[in-house]
Amino acid sequence: MLQSVMTQPGKIEFREIDKPQPQAGEVLIQVRRIGVCGSDIHVYHGKHPYTGYPVVQGHEVSGIVAEVGPGVAEFQPGDKVVFMPQVTCGKCYPCQTGQYHICDHLKVMGFQTDGAGQEYFPVAAEKVLKLPENVSLDEGAMVEPVSVAVHALRRFGSVSGAHVLVLGAGTIGSLVGQCARALGAAKVMITDISDYKVEMAKTCGFEKVVNPRKEDLAKAVVEYMGERKADVIFECVGVQDTITSAIEIARKGSTIVVVGVFGQKPVVDLGLVQDHELTLIGTLMYQKEDYLRAIELVSGGRLCLGPMITHRFPFRQYLEAYHTIESSGGNYIKVMIDL
Repeated sequence: MLQSVMTQPGKIEFREIDKPQPQAGEVLIQVRRIGVCGSDIHVYHGKHPYTGYPVVQGHEVSGIVAEVGPGVAEFQPGDKVVFMPQVTCGKCYPCQTGQYHICDHLKVMGFQTDGAGQEYFPVAAEKVLKLPENVSLDEGAMVEPVSVAVHALRRFGSVSGAHVLVLGAGTIGSLVGQCARALGAAKVMITDISDYKVEMAKTCGFEKVVNPRKEDLAKAVVEYMGERKADVIFECVGVQDTITSAIEIARKGSTIVVVGVFGQKPVVDLGLVQDHELTLIGTLMYQKEDYLRAIELVSGGRLCLGPMITHRFPFRQYLEAYHTIESSGGNYIKVMIDL
């Protein structure tokens, strides 16, 4: 079978390897879709701090069950599935207390251990989830980032009736906003400095979209949300400007959830955090309940996913996908690899 290997930053080789056989307790998945995410792009540029080379990428994945190993009864060949790409130790304090998603020895497929960038991929059955019939393979490959969004919202708590501000209208920011809307937020406002992403956010039905380079964000928040402003702000970019903006425009006593991955350490005005009694919350990945909720939202047709898939490439053109991302000037949302 064919396997894609990133041998060094900016270089992908395709290798013919033996098709794996599912071991006891494993499901062999025929990989059909792979989404490219921001962290994958960091690996492509050699800027991911926790990934070495060579590495097989692929963690936003959907596929079809090809075979099941001994002891697996809950899946059958032909089932449409996704999987959770975490590899955890099960022994550390976070694992022992139900926080396995922040395991002290966490590895993620496609980064610290090989991912699913190949035609067939074996996964422990306990990490595999079945997709409803009405969920497409494209939508299935979006379940992982939707789960990131669902978990980020859960880190805040219930958003029912809340005023939600999302900074960043890329894949994760858009999904955080969409999930907040689907879960009952009273007002959802999203921002981005890219005109392209602003238009995409409008396409996905956001009522209030702001480009902070063209409009005073603090003023726009008050105009849309009133003096109550935002109950929670989700920082979904991971750069100095957005975390600074979040802290400056936050209402006293409100919450900021840090979703974006920071490539460089930001300077944070902790004096303002202290004086305004702000709550800063980090969020990393997801747990099984987040995946289940994500699948429920997708299956229920409550999210706008189709327009978010802006580019598509066959498996053999994996490297071309990265070249397109590089040359796009940021004018893309989700790039999908088809097998």
